[in-house]
This record gives sequence, structure tokens and C-alpha cells, in this order.
Amino acid sequence: MNEQIVILDFGSQYTQVIARRVRECNVYSTILHFNTPATAIAKLKPSGIILSGGPSSVYAADAPLPDKNLFELGVPVLGICFGVQLLAQFLGGKVEKGLKREYGKGTLTVKDSSCALFAKLPKSLQVWNSHGDKLTKLPRDFKPVAITENSEYAAIENRARKFFGLQFHPEVVHTPRGKEILANFVHGVCGCGKSWTMRNYLDQAVEEIRAQVGKEKVILGLSGGVDSSVAAALLHKAIGDQLTCIFVNNGLLRAREAEVVQEVFGRNFKLKLQYENSAALFLKKLKGVTDPEKKRKIIGRTFIDVFQAATQRAGKAKFLAQGTLYPDVIESVPIAGNPAALIKSHHNVGGLPKNMKFALVEPLKNLFKDEVRQLGLELGLPKEIVWRQPFPGPGLAVRVLGEVTPSRCEILRNADAIVVEEMKASGLYYKIWQSFAVLLPVRSVGVMGDERTYDYTIAIRAVESQDGMTADWVKLPYDLLEKLASRIINEVKGVNRCVFDITSKPPGTIEWE
Repeated sequence: MNEQIVILDFGSQYTQVIARRVRECNVYSTILHFNTPATAIAKLKPSGIILSGGPSSVYAADAPLPDKNLFELGVPVLGICFGVQLLAQFLGGKVEKGLKREYGKGTLTVKDSSCALFAKLPKSLQVWNSHGDKLTKLPRDFKPVAITENSEYAAIENRARKFFGLQFHPEVVHTPRGKEILANFVHGVCGCGKSWTMRNYLDQAVEEIRAQVGKEKVILGLSGGVDSSVAAALLHKAIGDQLTCIFVNNGLLRAREAEVVQEVFGRNFKLKLQYENSAALFLKKLKGVTDPEKKRKIIGRTFIDVFQAATQRAGKAKFLAQGTLYPDVIESVPIAGNPAALIKSHHNVGGLPKNMKFALVEPLKNLFKDEVRQLGLELGLPKEIVWRQPFPGPGLAVRVLGEVTPSRCEILRNADAIVVEEMKASGLYYKIWQSFAVLLPVRSVGVMGDERTYDYTIAIRAVESQDGMTADWVKLPYDLLEKLASRIINEVKGVNRCVFDITSKPPGTIEWE
């Protein structure tokens, strides 16, 4: 990377948001553990350093502290919330417990508009605060540049050393002009250009893949989802026929999914695609199983068995490629009860059987989800794949409530295809997080064509979310709901009733199982 901003993570729930905001300025950002040695940071040649917020107090005995030589690297530093308190404490200032806690929306009044952080911004700004401690004494050669209702040092600077501190959080959406403040730091203070583009990243990633892989063979498990699809296209551009993709049909896929994957990657991209039709095996293993966790475990174990056998048929290979994304590989810093204290468990991070002797290639490990989508478009993948909604790993098995059978899968597959088709026709499919059908283990009496029916119920689920951690149900137009119900009941044999799920997460989950 020619230019980058290093972010030291002190356990803030917003650290990844800071990284995203910097990248939105077309500058590469990387997150490092708070105690990364200054010598290691120097080797990265950062244009600037950002100290994140965090749940600790800087004066606590167990406070997370960085390498003190960090402030001698000669690069600009921006401290945010805990970060500004850390900056002040290290350089001779003082931080104490505040008489009042400052949390939520506040008004920032800029007293010195010549400060580079507030260039071309008004003197009064809405900001978001989240702190109980406050600066009570500034370090030598620092001066206050902005205040809030409860903080006379809401923004500080040492202009000569290019050290800045903000007691509020500019990275969150509740600070509407916060992105501009960060852009002023990244461009105005650190002197970064705008070279972080997907076109540039694509060229660089191709070179890095070639350097890592050399002439060796690579195997990738292609699911048809966004991440594995983009990884496949990127690897194929870099190493061509050295890549073999294995696509496993587990019988739990959406309508025409197997055909679409073979069409796009086999015939259009001309990559080596090994198709494994194991639907009968998966459905046999799931026979009689109704517990959701047992379903997941059976599917996971069976997939590993099928994939292992497939890799042996694919021929000798040194590397296994995975579509791991940046948020999956960042360790959450375990500090003072931080709710994100544990490393995330993720199906792409670890979890390889010990007897699978592959080295890993993770070509997307520096990217966030929306950046992966941008890369997919650069690589020429169709919109239907790049912008498809998330789909659970166990597939339709967790949307067929109760026992998974071939006939029940077919009912759900047909109903779900109608949901996808109508959501796309309405223009809503690409605007919301997820929309799908669920087959309930409920049969009810109905009347169709003057005849009594006793058939299944389909639940329609539509949710909006940013990251899948929380979600709100989407208020679909009545005419769209009417069309969905009418088509499903009339076109899907075995269904005579539709319901619409209006549960948010929490208390519910996005998937029903």
C-alpha cells in the first residue's frame, strides 16, 4: 500500500467503523492491536495514526496502553474519545472521572476555525458523545479548539506536531459531519491522496496472488454466494487454470442456483469447475431430523466429507482459497468487559480438518463487504451475483422448519423463487438486507376451487439491517404482499396460506432456525 492510515484498536465497538470511514475517503486503512510495537508500525510507513475509543479509563491500573515510542514516529496522530485521553495522559496532561457522564447527541462549538480538522465546516456541529472521563489539564503545547456542553476540551491540537484529539466520535452516523472531519485529517493533515480505488486494488491483488501462489495449484469451495464468487473471479484473473473451483450441490439450494453457478463460472468465465451433486446424500443424512442445531451439524460434517473427497479427485494442490473478509480476521480486543471481547467465530476462519494439508489463500482478507461487491463489478460478475442477498450456510434446511424432505424443499424453493422475483420486480430486492420464504410445519384447512384443502403455510420474511446483528422488519406495500400471497398460493402446489413475519431482531432472529 502506498498510503495508509493505521488504526490502533483499544476495544471500541466502533473501531471497524473508523476503518470504513477512512476507506470512504479513498485511503487504505488497517487495524492493529493497541500494543503493536512502534517499530512494527514504522515499517508500514503510515501517513497517519488514529487511536480508537475504548471501554477503559486511562488512569486505571489495567488500562490498555500503546508503545510510548508511538508518539516519536513523526507522523500525525488523531485520538478519538479514549484515544484523546490516552494522547493527553502520555504527553503530560491529566484525565479524571467527570462529574457528569456525556452520552448521546451533543453540540460542538468550534472556537478556533483555523484548526485543520474543521476546515470548511460550520462553527456549530451535532456530535455523538460516549464517555464518563474528561480531560482536566492539557499537555504542553496543546490548545483547545472546540467545546461541548460538558467538555471544555472536546477537540484539542498540537499544530506543530500534528497531534489532534476529539472527545466525541466522528466515525458514527450520529455525528453527521464526522466523515468530513476524518477526511480533513486524512487528506488535509496527513496529505493522503485518493488512490484507494477498486481498480488499483484489483491490479495490486492480482500481483500479490501471483507472488504467493507461484506455479502451484489452488482449490476453492464455490458456494455461489458473493464472497466465494468474487474470490473465484479474482483468483481466476490472477492464475487462470491453476485454480479449480468445487461446487457442492447439497440439495438445499435456491431455485436454479446450481445452473446459474455453472453458467456464470463454467461457461462464461471458462474456469475449471468441478460440480459435485450430493443432494441425495445430504437429504438422506437429514431424514427424520427436526432439531435446528442437529441439522446444522449434520450439514457441516457432510460438507467436509464431500469436499475432502472432491479435493482428492481434483488433483494435487498446495493452496486452499477462502472468501474470508476483513471483519472476519480482525481480533476483537478483550478489554474491561468489552462486549466484543472474544474473537469472532466464522465458518471461513479456521475450522479446517487437520488432515487437509493446504496453505490458505485469502484474496479478500483486506476488504469489507461492500468493497467486495465493488470488486465483483470490476471483475465483470453479473449484478445478480454481486448484489444477491445473504443466504444461510445450511441453505433451505433452516427455512424448512421441522424435517427436511425433498418434497418440502421443493415447495419452499418454488415459493422462495416467487418472493425473489417479485421483490426484484418491485425494485426492493437490492435495497434491503434480506427477503425470503419460510415453510412452516403448520397445515391448515383451506378452500380452493370449491374443494377442501389441508396444506402448508408459507411465512414471508423481509428485514433491513446494516450488519445482520440487529434488524427491523420491512413494511412491504400491501399490494406487493397481496401479489406475493396470491402467486404463492396459486402457483405452489401444497400451500394454501401465507403469513408475513413482523418480528424485529431482537427479540427474534433473522432466520427462523
